[in-house]
Amino acid sequence: MKYPASQWLPFYLPLALIWGCSFLFIKVGLESFTPIGVVFGRVLLGALTLIVITVVSRSSLPPRWSWKYLFVASLLWVCVPWTLFAFAQTQVSSALAGIINALTPLMTLLAILLAFRTEKPTRGRIGGLILGFIGMLVVVGFWQPLALDNLWAIGAMVLAVSCYGVAFPFARRFLTGPQAQAPIPAVSLATGLMLWGLVIVGPLALVTGIGSAPISGASLAAVAALGILGSGVAYLLNFRVTQRADSTTASTVTYLTPLVAVIAGSVVLGEQLSWNQPVGGLIVVLGAAIAQGLLPLRSTARR
Repeated sequence: MKYPASQWLPFYLPLALIWGCSFLFIKVGLESFTPIGVVFGRVLLGALTLIVITVVSRSSLPPRWSWKYLFVASLLWVCVPWTLFAFAQTQVSSALAGIINALTPLMTLLAILLAFRTEKPTRGRIGGLILGFIGMLVVVGFWQPLALDNLWAIGAMVLAVSCYGVAFPFARRFLTGPQAQAPIPAVSLATGLMLWGLVIVGPLALVTGIGSAPISGASLAAVAALGILGSGVAYLLNFRVTQRADSTTASTVTYLTPLVAVIAGSVVLGEQLSWNQPVGGLIVVLGAAIAQGLLPLRSTARR
């Protein structure tokens, strides 16, 4: 069942705010923690938050049949992209990370068209994908020589949002949509996602360590916010939206996260943007909106 916007919008807007600030939290967390340490803290605190919510709300853990799908979803939505973003943000600003994250709706549509085949390619979708790719080139400043560190960092973030792009339709098909074996409460899904994340990331943290410098109060608070809000509360909100809207609508939350990330990075960290980054980000968002039919292309044929 697809709900009207009034049923999912109250979850959608707080989700955009929390995820938009996540890139700021990652940047501050990296001042004291390693990239793996930031991810581990995020997953651990997110799991603890969701376990508390599960107990208080008297929800159950996900059913046995869903755990194999949750494992894949955790890789695509949690472990791989969070690790890639954390490593990338050792080289790039939180604002740029937020702008790159705006590619998620385009990657979601691309995954749907290529792998899940639930939507047909149209002129608008193809045109939007092309425009989004052009926007990406503008964001990275393709006319300028890129430092090797920036190049791999941008590549890592693009790979991360590609994982997000696959995760949305995957979860919609196997866990949250009408084709799922049985309805699962959002809190159960989010909890299962974080528990798998602990199983996957925990051993890496034990081997590599989590600290890179003396732990400051700001870094600790940032990782706590990242875990409790960005992982615990946000993924509960995310599954609420995914259950009450389609996967492409759910992925459009990243239209708002770049704006939040840019404002947060500028106000809190004093980050500076070159002109091409916000301009390219706007082109990416425009391309994604056209590709998903939010801004349909007008027909030039006469009537």
